[in-house]
Amino acid sequence: MKNREEIDIKYTWDLSQLCNNSDEFYQKIEKINEYLPKFKEFEGKLNNKSDILKYLKLEKEFSNFVEPLQTYTFLKLSEKLSDNKNQELSERLSFILNNFEVETSFATSELEKLPISTLDQFIKDEDFKDYDRFFETIKKDKKHSLSKAEEKLLSGMDFLSGFSTNRDMLSDVDIKFGKVKDSKGKTFELNHSSYSTLMRSQDRKLRKQAFIKMNGTFGKYINTFANNYINEVKLDCYFAKVRKYKSALERELKSEEIDKEVYEMLKKQVNNNLSILFDYFDIKKQILGLKTMYVYDCMADVGKSSQKKYSYDEAIELIKKAVSPLGEEYVNLIDKAKNERWIDVYPNKDKSSGAYEINVYGVHPYVMTNFEGDLDSVFTLIHELGHAMHSYFSDKNQPYSKAAYPIFLAEIASTTNEMLLINYLLKNTKNKEEKVALYNKLFDEVKGTIYRQTMFSEFEERVHSIYESGQSLTKDTLNGLYYVLNKKYFGSTRLVEEVRYEWARIPHFFRSFYVYKYATGLICAINFVNKILSNDENAIENYFKFLSAGNSKNPIKTLQNSHCDLKNKETFESCFNYLKHMLNEWKELIK
Repeated sequence: MKNREEIDIKYTWDLSQLCNNSDEFYQKIEKINEYLPKFKEFEGKLNNKSDILKYLKLEKEFSNFVEPLQTYTFLKLSEKLSDNKNQELSERLSFILNNFEVETSFATSELEKLPISTLDQFIKDEDFKDYDRFFETIKKDKKHSLSKAEEKLLSGMDFLSGFSTNRDMLSDVDIKFGKVKDSKGKTFELNHSSYSTLMRSQDRKLRKQAFIKMNGTFGKYINTFANNYINEVKLDCYFAKVRKYKSALERELKSEEIDKEVYEMLKKQVNNNLSILFDYFDIKKQILGLKTMYVYDCMADVGKSSQKKYSYDEAIELIKKAVSPLGEEYVNLIDKAKNERWIDVYPNKDKSSGAYEINVYGVHPYVMTNFEGDLDSVFTLIHELGHAMHSYFSDKNQPYSKAAYPIFLAEIASTTNEMLLINYLLKNTKNKEEKVALYNKLFDEVKGTIYRQTMFSEFEERVHSIYESGQSLTKDTLNGLYYVLNKKYFGSTRLVEEVRYEWARIPHFFRSFYVYKYATGLICAINFVNKILSNDENAIENYFKFLSAGNSKNPIKTLQNSHCDLKNKETFESCFNYLKHMLNEWKELIK
């Protein structure tokens, strides 16, 4: 693998709009402390229109100064994790900002003490037009606020993320998974990076060995994993109670303005349509020629994926063709992202694994990927560019205070891009085996994102409910509950004992009630794409309404304004009917 310095500069991101080098960075962070006295001047004064306007103006100025530096340190660390200088930059800024947050925590308490009548006036006031959502949030959270002293105390408790860190250190650093063998005796290293590749193998013995050994290894440490997660659950429930919520689930849903009926609708509709998942397993079982389908068979590749290798330029051209139904401006932005070096393309020694997008208001989005030239790399790139386009259009159409779209909406644009690519390839691929592989890829995504994430959500909901009802949580409770849910979601597919430990592998459980948003995100994406490709009237216009909305409305209303209503069961039925149609096409193909 190449060192960072060996990568052609045109394939690396241009960070000059954030910061030019570490010397400039240190000069800038010294100025952060100059802002603290300016903020402290407002302590005890945030009770009138004039001072609040001045405070919000100062906060915007500060954010515009600090966010490029935060992003710069994050991106530099991603470039080369082993670089002590980059680690030092990150830690130095983190220390300063954590102290800053504690010292300015008075603002939250003072603003939350404003009377409802005052907040209502501000929401309607033209001078506060960019901050109506800000005051709506304060109004909504008012009954959950604490005293100034309590808020200051809580703002300094970043160490409570330690349960998540414990899990990561044990799972990703300390535990070694050893090696597994295929049916020919060939040995493979088993780790988090290789696991999905091994599970996609057409060698059944290798899949079985990898599944059992990976999850069985977690089983060896299950007392530690269980105790750690149970304490995380207790923390969730404690803070929900302190903030005067009925439950941890209610706290999470209300924090993003999601009605519980949306969450319940998702679970109900997914459970009503488990037959789609079971049909998928049956098709895969038929193609693999198996008498009995086991859980370790479900990720196996079927068909013959295109062996074509794509250059980065070819990947960009393919992506442009796939998203062309969205129009010229969208396509041109893909070129802009490439030509202006928004993207860090290739892997290098000690670069972060995976891919992500991060946005800086007033600059542009940045995308990190580790492009290997295969079709999966193209899908990863188009996914992250979906995030980038969402950020771009939100910034373009919204003021700073309303540009950052909520997490609930974050996985829609990215998966919309992916669905456009899947549909483009299915339409333009003539090779039967490649089409079989593409259908498998589509339904593997549906299985992992809609069904699996909903199963995860049911698991964490029940775990939190058990504790909140006063019952005991133990490792056996967690293992047993997870096993029962797998039996429901895998139908006639056979399980193995080690599946009961799989929950310990899932890091997202340490961001409680996060995973269901992946499921709703893909359901919305399928709805958007189905309408766009069917040439529904105003489909593209409605999609751009979504891309441009940012946080100007609550997320459910944003989707409703774009004709994607998650309170309406027809939205879910439309998605599942589309999937049934695609399953039938697949069945016809393999007859």
